[in-house]
Amino acid sequence: MIVPSDIQNLIDQKYKTLDDTHTKLSQIWADHIVFSFGWFTSLFLTVVPWIVWFIFRNKDSQTRLLLGGLWAMLVSSWLDYIGVTLGLWKYYNKLVPIMPDYFPWDFSLMPVTIMFFLQFKPKVRPIIKGLIFAAMTAFLAEPLFFWLGYYEYRGWNSIWSFPFFLVIYLISHKLVHSHATKPLF
Repeated sequence: MIVPSDIQNLIDQKYKTLDDTHTKLSQIWADHIVFSFGWFTSLFLTVVPWIVWFIFRNKDSQTRLLLGGLWAMLVSSWLDYIGVTLGLWKYYNKLVPIMPDYFPWDFSLMPVTIMFFLQFKPKVRPIIKGLIFAAMTAFLAEPLFFWLGYYEYRGWNSIWSFPFFLVIYLISHKLVHSHATKPLF
């Protein structure tokens, strides 16, 4: 056996603790969060941006834009998961109880905003648009959601989010404008 049984037992105990805690958090969600005003707001913030994007997207570039949006989704949800796991922040108003991150932000607001930024004024230098996106996100959106009580910082500051948002935007831009993708034959 690669992992000794005493280590397996220790890890099994911690997974049991995690499972018990998740069950209790899911019960809180079922009893107090689902169908609350905050829950409906989260649902709205998850669905409406995609409807707006579908209506106003650049149809000729939608596949490339979705590639940039997918990148933003994957990275933001991964970083969000790390932040929650490390105890840097916590969420109080979840759309879905099984996810530690804020679903509307990671899977809707962030990628859709990036896709609109990418298609709006495409000739503007990406660093300028990235700086604007990062500033709006770190210094307007995050403090607004904090003020509304959707989450709490425990070891984080929105200033530290700025470079992450900038890099996410710039890589999305690079992916969308890449010449590496060629049509399938």
